[in-house]
Amino acid sequence: MEIQLIGVIGAGQMGSGIAEVSLASGYKTFMRDVTPEAVERGKKRIMTDLDKRVQKGKMTAEEQKKILERLNTTTRLDDLRSCDFIIEAATEQVLLKKEIFQTLDRVTRQDVILASNTSSISITRIASFTNRPERVVGMHFFNPAPVMKLLELIRGMGTSEETFQTTRELSRKFGKTPIEAKDLPGFISSRLIFNYMNEGIYALYEGLGTIEEIDSIMKMGANHPMGPLELADLVGLDTILSVMQVLQEAFGDKYHPCPLLTKYVEAGYLGVKTGRGFYPYGGKE
Repeated sequence: MEIQLIGVIGAGQMGSGIAEVSLASGYKTFMRDVTPEAVERGKKRIMTDLDKRVQKGKMTAEEQKKILERLNTTTRLDDLRSCDFIIEAATEQVLLKKEIFQTLDRVTRQDVILASNTSSISITRIASFTNRPERVVGMHFFNPAPVMKLLELIRGMGTSEETFQTTRELSRKFGKTPIEAKDLPGFISSRLIFNYMNEGIYALYEGLGTIEEIDSIMKMGANHPMGPLELADLVGLDTILSVMQVLQEAFGDKYHPCPLLTKYVEAGYLGVKTGRGFYPYGGKE
C-alpha cells in the first residue's frame, strides 16, 4: 500500500511533534484534536519550531512554506477517512483510546494501518477495540518527536508481518531508528524512564534533597541530560501518573505512583504545559 496521506490524532506536545515529523518527511498530514483551540495551539507549535529552523539556517523559508502547505487540521475523526496511515497520540487513557479506535475502525478503509503512540497500554488491548487487529501496531515516539531519533515499535498478538514491516519502513522514512519491544505494559522505555521520574519524585517527597539537588546529582553523576524532575515537567505530570497507574495495575506496587505526584496533578501543576510543575515556567504553552 502506498502511503500518501497520514492522519495524526492529537495536537498536543506529542501529536503536533509527530505531525511535524510527517510533514517534514514529505507527507500530506491531517492533524486532529477535539477543539479548534487545541488544533490551533498545535499548529502554532509546528510553525514556531519551523521558524526556529529557518532562523538557524536548517531550512529555507520556501521549504517551510511547502511543509505548511501539506498540513490540514480538523476536529472531526470522520475527516480522517481518506488517510492511508493513522497515528493516535491522544491522552494516555484506555477509555479515550477505545472510543477513538472504535470510530477509526468504522470510518476508515479496512486496509488502513492504525498505530498508537501509547507509552504504556498494551497494543493487543488497543487492537481489541477494532475489527482489524492485524492492522494495529504500536509506534512510540519520544519527546520532542522532531528531534529524538528512537522509535519504539510494538506488535500486538494479531499484528500482521505486513503491517509491522510497513510501519518499520515508514519509521525510517521519518528519519527514525525503529527498535522493537515486546507487547507488555510500558514496553521497554516507559518501564525504565517513568520509574526513574517517579523515584525522583519520591526522593523529593522523602526529603532526600531539594529539586535542584536531585536533578543536579543525576545530571552530573549519571551524565543524564535532564534530571528526573526536569524530565517529569517536560513529559507532563498527568501523563506520568496515568502511565504509573497502568504499570501498577500490571505489575503491582513496584510501580506505585508517588503521593506527591498525585498531589501535584490534583493541584493542576502539570509541568511545562501549564506553566508550573516542580519548576516555574513562563506560562502555559
